[in-house]
Amino acid sequence: MKFFLDTANVDEIRKYQDLGIVDGVTTNPTLLSREKDRGDFRDVLLEICSIVDGPVNAEVVGENYETMFEEGMKLARMHENIVVKIPMTREGMKAVHALSGEGIQTNVTLVFSPNQALLAAKAGANYVSPFVGRLDDISTFGVELIRDLVTILGNYGFETEILAASLRNPTHVVDCAAAGAHIVTMPFKVLDAMFNHPLTDKGIAAFLKDWEKMGAKI
Repeated sequence: MKFFLDTANVDEIRKYQDLGIVDGVTTNPTLLSREKDRGDFRDVLLEICSIVDGPVNAEVVGENYETMFEEGMKLARMHENIVVKIPMTREGMKAVHALSGEGIQTNVTLVFSPNQALLAAKAGANYVSPFVGRLDDISTFGVELIRDLVTILGNYGFETEILAASLRNPTHVVDCAAAGAHIVTMPFKVLDAMFNHPLTDKGIAAFLKDWEKMGAKI
């Protein structure tokens, strides 16, 4: 399984990149808008690409095929690691198909049903992003969509990777891993929380206390 950070904050990315556990990054217009003090969004994306040796997702904001295709081409030219995020719409799938024909990697975002994921895979998307947390928000079991997609896309040998998004807590990460998602993308706070367990803290404290009694040094 691959871990992506869902952030445009380069300080957060650097912290966990140094641990060797970040395989890629997903951004969106909202996340990039929070980093406007760092300069133009292009500068932020390029800085992220210089830190992470893996896919860096950048999203188009156009609503019709022509605009999405043009924006996608511009984003892809910025850096070889850029993956173009396209929303799940009819115009979006037309852009995915055209960009794929140009050899540009795409990620179809805002996916909430197996039908939408199938359409994205058929259009040639490299990644499909089902939003687990947002489905939970409307009293739907989001991880069930992940399970369905693993089965459906696997049945027909699609190479499209399932990138589980909108993860709100470490339990979402575990559930998506158990369901077979290829990738999970999560905010910094969720990845940070995955390290924590009270028994780990208690065990370390006990070991250190006993070691101090010995008065020894390593």
